[in-house]
Amino acid sequence: MRLKSTIDQWLTLIEIDNAGSIQAAALRLNKSHTTLMYAVRKLEAQMGVNLLYIAGRKSVLTEHAQTLLRRAKPMIEQARELEVISKQLSQGVEAEIIITIDHLCCRSWLYQPLQQFLSVNSATSIQIRETSLTSTKNAVIEKSADIALVNIPVANHLAEAFGIVNMVPIVARTHTLASKPKVCNDDLLVETQIVVRDLGADNSNEEENAGWLKAQRRITVDSFDHAITAVLSGLGFCRVPEHMLEKLDNKVTALEIQGGSRFQIPVHLVAPKEASTGIAAKQLYEILLADARKRLPSK
Repeated sequence: MRLKSTIDQWLTLIEIDNAGSIQAAALRLNKSHTTLMYAVRKLEAQMGVNLLYIAGRKSVLTEHAQTLLRRAKPMIEQARELEVISKQLSQGVEAEIIITIDHLCCRSWLYQPLQQFLSVNSATSIQIRETSLTSTKNAVIEKSADIALVNIPVANHLAEAFGIVNMVPIVARTHTLASKPKVCNDDLLVETQIVVRDLGADNSNEEENAGWLKAQRRITVDSFDHAITAVLSGLGFCRVPEHMLEKLDNKVTALEIQGGSRFQIPVHLVAPKEASTGIAAKQLYEILLADARKRLPSK
């Protein structure tokens, strides 16, 4: 179906509304008063409604015009966005970026800088995949991600420091270990340990392990979200990233373990595709790196 009106006609009406009169709008648009009046009258004829009336020296939009403009303004914004996106795509900007983030990483380290990127890049969609252990490494080796947030740097791939994660052993406040001022290795052996599995391994023989795993009984889950829920249910103890404890409202107790109360894991920023990294991915990489350098202690 052929449209009766054009974007330019609606832009003219919006400019008249903003300027308050046809004369003022004509000056802004560098057009004659007659040209704008003709454009409005033509649009009225096309739409079958009155759009403008004169009140003294002012040109005032009718209620019908105001109703139509409420629908026209988003349409015009979308048309402008289409032009911006078309320009970005013509310059080689990717339609989509894939980011992998290791499950240990603080998510705000990614999402806050992402706001800055999206504010200036409307052509690119973002796909975020959470990884752990083997899948974290494979995202870099297989170049399945444009940007990867990893813990241990992958062999033969450059990496930039991105953050430090403190790993803290916790139990529910109602758990028997919570009342112990000091916990030793023997105490942990007889308790249930909650462990997050290696999501990247195809079978148990390929799984990578990290940290202390000597408890006689384990509950193995897919994510730290599940692990924390298990802890809150009083099922056992688990070592989790400290930044995940902020929203637990003191429902858990951090254990003081002799010789192992906490350890640190560095997080790194990697561009797996290296020289083949796209324009938008490079831009986001630089934004993430700049934000990380604000957080990390100076050299």
